[in-house]
Amino acid sequence: MYQPKIGVISLGCPKNTADTEVMLGLLNEAGFPVTFDEQEADICLINTCSFIGEARKESVRTLVELAEEGKELVIAGCLAQHYKDDLLKEIPEARALIGTGDIHKVVEVITAIAEDKKLRINAVSDKPTYITEDLLPRMSTNLGPFAYLKIAEGCNHTCSFCIIPQLRGKFRSRSIESLVEEAKVLVKNGAREIILVSQDTTYYGLDIYERQALPDLLEALHDIEDLQWIRIMYAYPTEVNEKLLETIAKLPKVVKYIDIPLQHSHPEVLSQMARPLNPERVVEKIRKHLPGVRIRTTFIVGFPGETDEHYEHLLEFIKTHRFDRLGVFTYSREMEVPSGHMDNQVKESVKKSRRAEIMKAQHEIAAELNAKLVGITIPVLVEEYDSERELYKGRTAWDAPQIDNQVYVQDPDQTVTVGDIVMVKIDNAEPYDLYGNVANEPLIVRKHNRQVTAV
Repeated sequence: MYQPKIGVISLGCPKNTADTEVMLGLLNEAGFPVTFDEQEADICLINTCSFIGEARKESVRTLVELAEEGKELVIAGCLAQHYKDDLLKEIPEARALIGTGDIHKVVEVITAIAEDKKLRINAVSDKPTYITEDLLPRMSTNLGPFAYLKIAEGCNHTCSFCIIPQLRGKFRSRSIESLVEEAKVLVKNGAREIILVSQDTTYYGLDIYERQALPDLLEALHDIEDLQWIRIMYAYPTEVNEKLLETIAKLPKVVKYIDIPLQHSHPEVLSQMARPLNPERVVEKIRKHLPGVRIRTTFIVGFPGETDEHYEHLLEFIKTHRFDRLGVFTYSREMEVPSGHMDNQVKESVKKSRRAEIMKAQHEIAAELNAKLVGITIPVLVEEYDSERELYKGRTAWDAPQIDNQVYVQDPDQTVTVGDIVMVKIDNAEPYDLYGNVANEPLIVRKHNRQVTAV
């Protein structure tokens, strides 16, 4: 049988990354040669994002560029789910579509189009319902010593601006046993850090265990030998309860970092968003139970009806609570969700101006917070070597990959290996980067002999 070389491109969020790695693993297990260089590929598999307008533009731009290069396309993920009735019509180079709940069909789909050059396949379920307990093969797409563990799929919340429930379906958890087995394989393959992702990690277990089971999952993962850091992404404000915070506090491997999208501060805007009110309460609760915690959050500016008063309330909220990590999005109008039909849509110029002002304020906050780290020694997970600058690059336990701070590390004695967790004395700080030298202290974790001397 003809086995085309498959080029793979993954767009969007870490949840997409996890899906891409599963599809890669299935293809590799089936004997298909895969490549990350699309120029070498016979067929390109693109796992797309369709969350907001800018994400859709990036996905479409990627598809168009590949089509213009004469590549045959297999379009997977959110864009395929979103436009399942149109993409095969609009893009002649598209040989197949694979929905968000259909990634397990990737070998079947590509085998079929490889055997029949004229065949085009729409493998997009109307309502995504698939979730697996099987330990599916994965092929890593990242260069760092971390891996994403997708603990659930879908979402049961009804935020008025969000299309995710339509694209990903209802919330459905995987079992603790299944997740622990996958995490063990990821650690065996070199991951020092496991990052838990789903649309809402704090909802985990409510569907299959009839309780919030994230604390139980954390306890089970904590027992995995050689796993050093466990990170939780995408917490929902009303589900961050005392039991979860107490579990995070008592488990050394669970990093003291909470990613909790709050979206706004003003009660009128939050009500229109169908989001939880009183975000200050959850921020105060987190900091009470986890002294020294780093909080990442995101906000949306320019939501329909957001007045100058609403915006000033948000800006003051950010200045008051001084978040360690913060992202700001301008509202993206989606006609498939309620907010797309709301009155008083905000001008794009106003959205951009508000975002710029908040990011300027956050820049100052971040600079002040990072400056406090100068002169202290902290653990750093070393992820790569920058040969041009002759520096190692890594992250602290307070930073998620690809979105938070980086630490640039000098190692004159050449004692460091990528994958080590080392003690680094911080000598200089910028708003979003730190600079330091390997300290004259024992390594916390040496990648090769797995020796743990401190936590």
